[in-house]
Amino acid sequence: MHDDLAFRRRIDDHLHRLVDEEEAELLRLSSELRPLCDQLRSSLTRGKRMRAAFLYWGWRAAGQPDCDGVIRAAAAMELVHAAACTHDDIIDDSLMRHGVPTAHAAFSETGAARWGGSGGSSGSGDGSGAVARTLVVRQHRSAALAMMLGDLLMGYAAQVFATCGLPGAYVARTVPLWSTLLRETVAGEFLEVLRTGTDVPEVAESLEVARYKTAKYTVERPLHMGATLGGAPRQVMTAFTAYGLPLGEAFQLRDDLIGTFGDPAETGKSNLDDLRDRKPTALLATTLALLEPHDRALLDKTLDSPALDESDAALVRRLMDGCGARRRVEDMISDRVATARGALDSVALPMDVRTALAALATSATARTL
Repeated sequence: MHDDLAFRRRIDDHLHRLVDEEEAELLRLSSELRPLCDQLRSSLTRGKRMRAAFLYWGWRAAGQPDCDGVIRAAAAMELVHAAACTHDDIIDDSLMRHGVPTAHAAFSETGAARWGGSGGSSGSGDGSGAVARTLVVRQHRSAALAMMLGDLLMGYAAQVFATCGLPGAYVARTVPLWSTLLRETVAGEFLEVLRTGTDVPEVAESLEVARYKTAKYTVERPLHMGATLGGAPRQVMTAFTAYGLPLGEAFQLRDDLIGTFGDPAETGKSNLDDLRDRKPTALLATTLALLEPHDRALLDKTLDSPALDESDAALVRRLMDGCGARRRVEDMISDRVATARGALDSVALPMDVRTALAALATSATARTL
């Protein structure tokens, strides 16, 4: 029986060893790289290691045994995720994740004495041009530092995967998948940025962003990576797409609900960011499609406010609840989880693999954080 906690500890052990080794190398270059080391460690100390788990079970679905090499390969997926989160936080100017400052917010504090000023990365200043320029410099430079951290994390992902210890021929056959994973993830992020702050797209367009930005690199591609490493047959790959895409979309839909209705004290991040940015989520698209004209006008006016606050957000949540949008998104999640579970019946899988993937379908979408 797979022990989830033990699995996560094995992944964490590999990531912590990587950080220890890289910290020593970075500090050998310059002691001024300490803030980079601190944020490197911070970015890898949290998480459910879900993407690693999907790669692992993709490998086991190919009939391969548990081994240290696949654990190291799975850890690379967590480095990809950490890189994506770092870049996403810059794009969204999110100041908190998991209850701690995001990388660019932390770098802003670290650099305050050097670049001038004090406080957070987006303070209002005293109105003078000099203070405003100082804040702009801090925001720009802290974002630049965080961007480099994200790039470094992605580089480490490739390094860890390539040196995982599995046979070279196994690793080589995953090269096209790495290109696909990166292409799809960037495409999803790019589409989200293009569609943020504009008229909310149709639900189908919102789901397209979710599919490429999150669904594929969270579920489908890690499964494919593990299955390809292990030499799984084509029918397993097909079943993993049929399982991974709806489950990945359900995961993002749950994330959208948490992002708007979640308690920041529990989630560790603001529940105003998606609304302030007018993110093109399926939740918002569904709300606008269901609202009566006068309520839609009220929602548009509220979201267009440059000073949207908690009372405004509470109004938006009431509108989402009242028109049935929240319930509709819950139904979308349930339907996709059912589809994903059904896909597991379309192919012969070892019983432990089937059990683990069924459990992951629940834990990925029933979470509150």
